[in-house]
Amino acid sequence: MCKILKDNDLLDKRKHCFSVQTETGEDMFFSVELECELLIWEKAFQMATFLEVERIQCKTYACIMESHLMGLTIDFSMGFVCFDAASKAVLWRYKFSQLKGSSDDGKSKIKFLFQNQDSKSIEAKELEFSNLFAVLHCIHAFFAAKVACLDPMFVESQGTATTTGIPSLSSLSCNSQTPKLKYTT
Repeated sequence: MCKILKDNDLLDKRKHCFSVQTETGEDMFFSVELECELLIWEKAFQMATFLEVERIQCKTYACIMESHLMGLTIDFSMGFVCFDAASKAVLWRYKFSQLKGSSDDGKSKIKFLFQNQDSKSIEAKELEFSNLFAVLHCIHAFFAAKVACLDPMFVESQGTATTTGIPSLSSLSCNSQTPKLKYTT
């Protein structure tokens, strides 16, 4: 996950900073010389996220629900699918649009609030994961890719990137001849 840092989030006097949080929860901080370079990094990060989600299409994580071993699949087409790990029987499935809220304890548990399409009632599902940050990052990436698909400008740039084989950042310009990346960890 990538975040452009505001003035009050900066670690020192350097401006034009962003952070990248790894799936283990570690934050890495970076700075660039010019503000326009932040836009280049942000767009590149968004494109890389989208392309990776488009490539993998779904990701499954082992989890515990009500003391039973389960699997949760996050699928770009279908949404969330929870199944019994032993029998592979699907217990529930919800589209991304049915997720109305979620929270986590910062350690292992995520509580999802889904809206039932028929009754419109909210159904809570609590799952426990051994790799919470990886699951949260995956969910965030899939949602970001879904939102990107709704942005006509992103979709248009994605079409250009697909035909050339590489992401296009040509719509961004910068007055620096050679951007330099400075970082600290």
